[in-house]
Amino acid sequence: MPAHLSRRRFVLRSVAGALAIPVLPSIADDSVGKRSVVAAAPGAGVAARRFVAIGNLLGFQRNQLFPETAGKEFEKTSLLEPLEPMRRKMTVYRGLSHGLKGGHFAVHTFLSGVLHHEAKNRPDGNVTVDQFIADAIGKQTRFASLTVGSEGGIHGGCQLAWTRSGIRVAPITGPSALFEKLFVEDSLSQKEKQKIANGLQASILDSMVDEARSLSHQINREDQDKLDQYLSSIRDVEKRIQAKSQWVDQPKPKAPLERPADRNTVHDLPLLYELIALALQTDSTRVATLEIGGSFLPQDLGIDKSYHGLSHHGNDAQAIADLIKLERYQIEHFAKFLTRLEGLRDGEQSLLDSTAVLFGSGIADANSHTNDDLPIIMAGGGYGKGEFKHMTKRVPLCNLFLDIIQRFGIPADSFGTSTGTFS
Repeated sequence: MPAHLSRRRFVLRSVAGALAIPVLPSIADDSVGKRSVVAAAPGAGVAARRFVAIGNLLGFQRNQLFPETAGKEFEKTSLLEPLEPMRRKMTVYRGLSHGLKGGHFAVHTFLSGVLHHEAKNRPDGNVTVDQFIADAIGKQTRFASLTVGSEGGIHGGCQLAWTRSGIRVAPITGPSALFEKLFVEDSLSQKEKQKIANGLQASILDSMVDEARSLSHQINREDQDKLDQYLSSIRDVEKRIQAKSQWVDQPKPKAPLERPADRNTVHDLPLLYELIALALQTDSTRVATLEIGGSFLPQDLGIDKSYHGLSHHGNDAQAIADLIKLERYQIEHFAKFLTRLEGLRDGEQSLLDSTAVLFGSGIADANSHTNDDLPIIMAGGGYGKGEFKHMTKRVPLCNLFLDIIQRFGIPADSFGTSTGTFS
């Protein structure tokens, strides 16, 4: 490989992952917007649609979560009880799935419906619904999306969000880093370095596009499809660079609280929710995800066992009781997050009315390693119907994702493994 092309590939790995020109068998033997300043007060981006997804790495006890009675008269369950004050603002779903197997190793499909290793030849790869939306509307805010999670746990890091290029979106790992991203201004020297870096990255991308296009007259149709996917990946990176560039000199909102200190995932959870709410309120972003992963330690709730170990409870009564305590804690803070959004005004409605909030998991039963019949709750953003929808036949979860996408006004007739729309 020519030295200049090798250097460019190295730099691109730092821009957006491995954006190397794909292997092309037919020539394998050859060498190869400006916006106003974001307001610190409520009302920025008034009534704009927003989306938040919260994913749990180890699922929930479904017989303690799902009611027996479908419709608006569904009864409280031990896990739904903390959400009772928000009952009219949410919908509980049973029977939504991605039709996949893999247990823990399919959890990363929660927001995409596509296994990473099977995404290579798909036009949109295993892009997750948050990133699909962010690609369409992300230029409107300082941050196209926020991905919050940890780099610890059984998977070695949050895997909730994925780009079209098949790159995992690395998470913001604690309230201190999230606070800094949202509210702490870069120094003048940092801003200048960012401008230089953005310009260098853009120049490299332009060069890579020129080189890729120069190959287009030398390859067959099959390789042309691969090259088109590669160019699409570069365009995704170009959009992110352009979005970053337009915000370098725009001041961030004033911090409404002191910088928090990181403690642990259990005790940081309320702060992470609060900072996500503030990010939406200040219109710093309109898309956010939060993964509650393997770093959520039972010991921090007084349970001297591992979370993963508890999830393989073998029907042991004490292990199940401990799991319900962990899961109920998570749902209690999800309920407080919904209440917080409901209390923030967004023009003539609440911020919750503007925000579609998804809560659930990519695993249905960690004890048996099943991924069918996923636990799903939607709240706000037009999804608050105050009912329990129980499907007797499996419905692709991606049908719900497609409905979320279309409500943003994004022209899409499919997403992931969708077969239509469902709300």
